[in-house]
Amino acid sequence: MVAKKLSVMMTKSKNGRLKSHQQCLKGLGLHKIRQTVQVIDTPENRGMINKIAYMLKVEEI
Repeated sequence: MVAKKLSVMMTKSKNGRLKSHQQCLKGLGLHKIRQTVQVIDTPENRGMINKIAYMLKVEEI
């Protein structure tokens, strides 16, 4: 079975955000605005995405 992937794009700056939100961005591999990464759809990644959903654009691949 092939794991589902998510395309995650950072849409807002991490400056002035809570440290835990900045760490979620780092955990997802996001560093710059409008940078897109592909992550595996796991409960851990979903939790980070849900926590900082206001800063992201997410699409299923």
